[in-house]
Amino acid sequence: MADKLNIAVVGATGLVGETMLAILAEREFPADKVYAIGSKRSFGKTVEFGRRELPVEMLSDFDFSKTGLAFFSAGAKISAEYAERAAACGCVVIDNTSCFRNDDDVPLIVPEVNADEIRNYRQRNLIANPNCSTIQLVVALKPLHDEAGIRSVRVSTYQSVSGAGREKLEQLAVHSMDLLAGQGRKDGKPAIAFNVWPQIDQFEDNDYTREEMKIVWETRRLLGLPELPISATAVRVPVFFGHAEAVAISTERPLSARRARELLDQAPGVKLMDAPRDMVFPTPALDTPNTDVVFVGRVREDLAGEHGLNLWIVADNVRKGAALNSIQIAEILVKTYL
Repeated sequence: MADKLNIAVVGATGLVGETMLAILAEREFPADKVYAIGSKRSFGKTVEFGRRELPVEMLSDFDFSKTGLAFFSAGAKISAEYAERAAACGCVVIDNTSCFRNDDDVPLIVPEVNADEIRNYRQRNLIANPNCSTIQLVVALKPLHDEAGIRSVRVSTYQSVSGAGREKLEQLAVHSMDLLAGQGRKDGKPAIAFNVWPQIDQFEDNDYTREEMKIVWETRRLLGLPELPISATAVRVPVFFGHAEAVAISTERPLSARRARELLDQAPGVKLMDAPRDMVFPTPALDTPNTDVVFVGRVREDLAGEHGLNLWIVADNVRKGAALNSIQIAEILVKTYL
């Protein structure tokens, strides 16, 4: 294991950046010095790191040669401009944006699924963190795939507004209050309050959104199944934190719901909550806030096809879906490879 090293968190004032700093402190990550990095707009502010306050330094002026590890979570455009510059300085970058996820020479990692691939970071000094919806999906699918072989996946996601950033959280709060007061929307923006919105990100040529295609591309790569038939529908729902997914899979070999529950109950990073007759199943608002596991419930055999199962998967999208997954990668990296 490497000695303590200096680390940087780029996007430190965002939802994910703030959560990264909190988790780094909670888990006592072996860092000598931690730098909070932000935009010109954030320069001069402070952010919490455990019981300390860190000054926010400006990204455009920061020297990454004094760090051994950097977490990037400030958007794909920022990563495209700065992440490889940091990597060229000898700093290993764990990127939480979509910038490098489809690059074959950049490992795409969920520790519970393909931790061995972390060793390939040396090709470019970069590691990619998957999309939040993909992470919770593959954590649940991995033990089932190892047992019976995944043949196809259909997933509908119900994604909280925190997945779109702090501004959308504030919009949900304001729109909810306006509508409850009978005032209607004042800002002219499409309301998510008391609504569901079947579009996340822009539409691709095939009429699926980019968010939906991220799930397709990343799930195939993480499970090592480049031809896996998978279809996704991504929906924004009026929930502040926590993403939920209704998933239907088919398997190559028979897999009963009972056996699937046994596998999930033993799987790393999974918490099984599956006693539906007693109303025991996970929900975003009640079960996921500030949790580090992927919850699975409503496990049942599919009535529509052979060798099929249905699952309900829920997780904290800001923690496990972003910040925690990045830090879990870093913990393995520091312990095994640096």
